[in-house]
Amino acid sequence: MTQQALAGVKALTFDVFGTVVNWRGSIIQQGKAFGDARGLTIDWGRFADEWRRGYQPSMQRVRTGELPWTTIDILHRQILDELIVTYGMTGLSEAEKDHLNRVWHRLSGWPDTIAGLTRLRTRYILSTLSNGNVALLTNMAKYAGLPWDCILSAELAKHYKPDPETYLTAAALLGLRPDEVMMVAAHKNDLRAAQAVGLQTAFVTRPMEFGPERTPDLTPDPAFTIHAVDFNDLAAQLGV
Repeated sequence: MTQQALAGVKALTFDVFGTVVNWRGSIIQQGKAFGDARGLTIDWGRFADEWRRGYQPSMQRVRTGELPWTTIDILHRQILDELIVTYGMTGLSEAEKDHLNRVWHRLSGWPDTIAGLTRLRTRYILSTLSNGNVALLTNMAKYAGLPWDCILSAELAKHYKPDPETYLTAAALLGLRPDEVMMVAAHKNDLRAAQAVGLQTAFVTRPMEFGPERTPDLTPDPAFTIHAVDFNDLAAQLGV
């Protein structure tokens, strides 16, 4: 990509789960505290993985029209209700189930997240562009101290990524052309979908997203605009 084209980027939109926040580590930590307080002996790493594994199939049911538009909070709760049965978590009150489901609102950033975003925000508009719903993303930002300029979500387009409408709606809401927006993500399918509708792309590696035993695809892809090891590296490559 030419420096002139890169200079035209005005906003960075971020995938959130895995790219900005450590969902797995956060769920393990909070799940253990939740379980210890209630005498539950659960492999919270496995629990987190199975909860996340239900994410794509649930969204696919919305994409295909099997379900009407349904927020991630509701989809997460549907998956959780099945896991509660599978793991024999009997006797939980509705309030306890709701609190556990809202662990997705209380995820913590990676070590470089806040410093890197703060650097990037000095030059660019920073926004979420997540499948998480607006309330979830807003509460997470408050909890983790994430310095967004605005919260954009698949909820606003009523389409889940990687549907093209999600990315195009974000650019339109920001008042920008697609090529003036750079999608930042740790997931190549997200970036390829954004790229297909004209957004610039930054691949940021998160080798520990799925824990120490499962390494994601970290191979640089020359099709993407930038390849960075974290948000501080991304800021440096963008000259911030």
